[in-house]
Parts: sequence; C-alpha cells; structure tokens
Amino acid sequence: MGGMPDFISLNGPDNVGKTTQLRRLARRWERFQMLGAVHEHDPGPWERAAADDYATWWFETSTTVELTSMLAGGHAKRAAAREPERTGLLDRGLPMLIAVAAATSVVKEGLSAREALWTVREIAGPISALPETSVLLIPSLDPDRSYAITSARESRPWTGIYPAYQKVLHEILLRQAEEGAYDLVVDCEHHNRADVHERIVEGLGIPLPAEDLGEDDDQ
Repeated sequence: MGGMPDFISLNGPDNVGKTTQLRRLARRWERFQMLGAVHEHDPGPWERAAADDYATWWFETSTTVELTSMLAGGHAKRAAAREPERTGLLDRGLPMLIAVAAATSVVKEGLSAREALWTVREIAGPISALPETSVLLIPSLDPDRSYAITSARESRPWTGIYPAYQKVLHEILLRQAEEGAYDLVVDCEHHNRADVHERIVEGLGIPLPAEDLGEDDDQ
C-alpha cells in the first residue's frame, strides 16, 4: 500500500466522532500508529496548568502566546513519536490546534476571528512545516446548527464561558474550511458513523482494506 502520508489528523468540535473514526482507521491497517492528543506527549505544562483551576487558566490567566506555544510544542513532540515507515493518526492536528487557540483568543481578548487566526498562525510558525493530511469532521455547514448538534450530545449543559467559546470555535472551523486549511471536509449531518467513515476513506483517496469494524462510542 503506497502513497500514505506521514500523518493523518481528524479534526472537529466536541462530540463529532473524532475518537471513533480514529479507532476505525487504526483497525484497518497495521502500519497506522495512534498518536493521540498533544497533551499526552508533553504532559508537564498541562499538569501544571490543571493543578489549580484548569478553566480559569485556559480562559483567563494564560496568554495567547503561552497557550499556542504549548499546543504547538506538544504537536511537535507528538510528531517526533511517529515510528519509521508508519502513518501517525492525530487526534486534532495543527489546523484544529490553531482554531482552538484562536477561538480562545476571541472570547478572552475580544479579537475578531480574522485577527485571532493571524496572531495564532504567527506564533505557531515553523510547526506548520510538518507534513499532515488533515480531515475536518463538522456536524453541519451552518455554524449555529453545528453548535446546536454537538451541544445537544453533551451529557450535561455547558456553562460559563464555554458555550461562547464553542460557538466561536464552530465559526472558525468553517472559516478555515472555506480558506482551504483542511485537505478534506466531511459534513456529518444526516450520516451515520459508517457513512462518515467511508467518506473519510474515499476522500483521502487511499485504498484501505475493509474489515468488520464493529460498534464504537460515537465520540
């Protein structure tokens, strides 16, 4: 099987099914390597941030430079963990990490989405050179509906600043999609897990062997 990229990332808001689809991909080929999320590869800074009140640190006391640098640093260390001749599967790749930092900057500092994206991209800098095929899973191409779908899937209501952050995040993800930041955009509305998976596989243009994938959690 040729033509595999070094990394494939699945991106999207909470509750869209990233974890489920990563597990399904991993089971299709033994040379896929699950690399998980950035905090797993650089735990120290994240443990310190979570030592008191993680939400307060994230949305109030951290700076955009600090948050973006932590996300980018973890992304680089995660990439370094890829084994030779394997394709790393990323839970949120660089475009999504940029979107997360930008959305945080919007709700915390009052920047516009355009200003926040420009600022965060400048801070992320050379990390952008990492080879990555990025897939965006989005609940709907309408940002308000997209937010409504994912928030309804949450086990308990989002509170505090988090709803505003999530709404901005959906808007930024769709802005990125329009700008071509993702190699593949999958509109998940009205499609089940199996349909979404086939859209990912076909959209990547990579022939992957089929197998009995069983059932997974839809998160």
